[in-house]
Amino acid sequence: MGPAARWPPVILTSPPLLRVANLVKRYGDQTVVDDLSFEIAAGECLGVIGPNGAGKTTTIRMCLGLVGPDSGAIEAFGLPIPQRVREAKVRIGVVTQFDSLDPDFTCRENLRVYGSYFGLDAKTIDSRVPGLLAFAALQSKASAKPGELSGGMRRRLSLGRALINNPDLLLLDEPTTGLDPQARHLMWERLKLLLQQGKSILLTTHFMDEAERLCALASRVEVSGETVFFYTREPRPLVAALADDHSLRTLHRPANLEDLFLKLTGRQIRDDA
Repeated sequence: MGPAARWPPVILTSPPLLRVANLVKRYGDQTVVDDLSFEIAAGECLGVIGPNGAGKTTTIRMCLGLVGPDSGAIEAFGLPIPQRVREAKVRIGVVTQFDSLDPDFTCRENLRVYGSYFGLDAKTIDSRVPGLLAFAALQSKASAKPGELSGGMRRRLSLGRALINNPDLLLLDEPTTGLDPQARHLMWERLKLLLQQGKSILLTTHFMDEAERLCALASRVEVSGETVFFYTREPRPLVAALADDHSLRTLHRPANLEDLFLKLTGRQIRDDA
């Protein structure tokens, strides 16, 4: 498992919102997260890709202070995690892999109750709820309970709920798993809106198209035997420079996240744990 892509490519001129350095987590003899490092800047989406069981959810849980790493360091907004996680969580929104909505509350009540966990006063919460219901396209379902909603509606409600504290950073653990194509596209539109608003996102996924839509490949060079792979957002200068060297065989094609996925995880099929 590893960091997949970024949107947009950002030069870090200020301290990152989230910094993970050399993170390792083991369960018994199994290493679930192996020396993982990444940084997320303001307004950036960082995708972490990997097959089932690759440690994506464990990484999210460590960033939230729910699981302690065996080694490595985590900082959110300059605060060490888990030591000062309570302070950091004020600026973080979370959408877990599985719904954690309260089935006894309506959509509106789910937002209100969740807002109270952050110490927000009733007036502030009530002022935000209509906008969040609209963002989730659930205005007509404000009085409905989660059991009355489709899977896509519940995921959008979870995203809206994660925004009640107006967070700067969102941690999204496979937010579209189990959704049909239409619901996935609507979720992608909502996430793009958040990026345009300057929110930062850590996204775990095993969908290549999802990471490609929300993140962009970072430039890199890879050497394999006598072959050199160049991955770049602007290929024309490189192609022009190579055109006059007839001793080289070149192939120019669009890169995709499947290339990166196979590089990071290998080509062997792994059984789910």
